[in-house]
Amino acid sequence: MDKDIIRVGCGAGFSDDRIDPAQEMAERGRCDYIAFECLAERTIARESLARSKDPTKGYTPYLAERFQAVLPACIRNGIRIVTNMGAANPIGAARAVQREARALGLAEVPVAVVLGDDVTEQIRAHPELELLESGEPVESLLPRMAAANAYLGADIVRDALATGAPVVMTGRVSDPSLFLACMLHGLGWSYNDYARLAVGTIAGHLMECAAQLTGGCFADPGRKEVADMARIGFPFADVSRTGELVLGKVEGSGGRLDEMTCKEQVLYEMHDPAHYITPDCILDVTDVSFEALGANRVRVSGARARARTPTYKVVVGYHDGWIGEGEVGYAGPNALARAQLAERIVRERLAMRGFAYPEIRADYIGMSSLHGMAAGRSQPYEVRLRIAARSPDRKAAQAVGFEVRTLHVNGPAGGGGGSNALREVLGVKSLLLPRELVRTEVAVESGR
Repeated sequence: MDKDIIRVGCGAGFSDDRIDPAQEMAERGRCDYIAFECLAERTIARESLARSKDPTKGYTPYLAERFQAVLPACIRNGIRIVTNMGAANPIGAARAVQREARALGLAEVPVAVVLGDDVTEQIRAHPELELLESGEPVESLLPRMAAANAYLGADIVRDALATGAPVVMTGRVSDPSLFLACMLHGLGWSYNDYARLAVGTIAGHLMECAAQLTGGCFADPGRKEVADMARIGFPFADVSRTGELVLGKVEGSGGRLDEMTCKEQVLYEMHDPAHYITPDCILDVTDVSFEALGANRVRVSGARARARTPTYKVVVGYHDGWIGEGEVGYAGPNALARAQLAERIVRERLAMRGFAYPEIRADYIGMSSLHGMAAGRSQPYEVRLRIAARSPDRKAAQAVGFEVRTLHVNGPAGGGGGSNALREVLGVKSLLLPRELVRTEVAVESGR
C-alpha cells in the first residue's frame, strides 16, 4: 500500500472482548487495517496446555466467532486483519480462519503466519539465563516449564503483510507492535526511523486495550460520565506518512474519546514513562500532549523513541500447582459472625484431614476482600465467604472447595448459594533473550 494517510482500527483488547464493536469497525470504520490484540501474560501457557491435549487447538477460543462476524466485511471493504489470536498454534489458527471463510462462502483467503516466537528450545539450551524477577537461573523452572515465548516486534509482522495475504496471524507479538506493523507496511516507514516508530508505538499502546481508550475503564458515575456504554465503540488511528496521529472512534458508537480518556490510558502499564521498552524501540511519553480536534477526535504529539534493545523479552509459563476455592453466602442478622465461624470450621476441618498449605486466605466479599477488615466498619446484612488455597497437591487443593460445600447442611445456620472450583495454576516469569537466538519466519497458508 502506498498512501499518505492510513486508518488502523482496533478489533479487540483481550481474548474475551466483545465482538460487535469489531464488526461495527469492519462495516463502518472505513479502515485499511484492523488489529485484534487477544493475548495476556498467561494466555500462551494456557493455550499450550490446550494444544498438548488436542494438537488442533491452542489458539484463542473465540477465533471462530470473531472471524464469522468480521471477515465478510473486511474482505468486502479491503481491510487487512492483523492479530495474535494464534497464541500457541498460529498455523492451526490460520487453518481455522480458512474453515470459517469456506463456511461463509468466501473465496480463498490466504493467511500469512508469523513464526518464531516459541523459544522453548532456546531456553532449554541456555539454562543460565537469569529470571528478571529473582535473578535466579531459568534452570530452576525447566522441569515445570509449559511454554516460553518471545515478544516479537513489528518488523516480522510487516513482512507478513508484505505477502499480500488479507489476514496475518501471529503468536506472541508485543501489543503495540501489531498496530505499528500496519503503519510500517501501509506508509512505507523505515524500521530505523525512530521518530516514526515513536508515533506508531504510542498509537498502538493507546489502542491495544480497545474500549479502555473510549471510556470503558474511565467511567465513574457522577464523576466521569460516559454515554451509551452498552454500545461502547473501539478506537482507530488516522496516521499520516509524515507522522501525524489522530485518534477517533466509529461515528455513532457509544463511549467517549477525548483528552481525559487519552491521558489515563497513556499511563496504563507504563512502568517508566521515559523508558517504556518495546521490541521496536524505547518509548518516551514524558512530553506527549493531546489536543481535541472535535467530538471524539484527538491529536497526539510529542512521543519520542530511542534505539531498540539487543534482546527480546521472553515470558516463561510454568506449572505452579493448584488453587482450590469455595464460596458460600450468609444473610440476615449476625451474618458476618456466622461467616467467620464458617471460616474457622473449614480451617479446622482441613487441618484434621492432614492438609497444610503454603498459601491460604479467606475473604468476606463486600467487607474485606480488597482492603482487609478495617476497624469500625458497619456490620453487613449479607456477606459472602470465599476461602482459597494454593497447593502443589491436587487433592489438597480440591479439599478446600469440598469443605466449604459441606457447610450447607453442617452449619453454621443460613449458608447458601455455595460454589466450589479447582484450577491448575500457570505461573509466569520473564527473562531477556539475545535477538540473535530468535529465528523468525513467515509462512503463507493458502487454504488450497
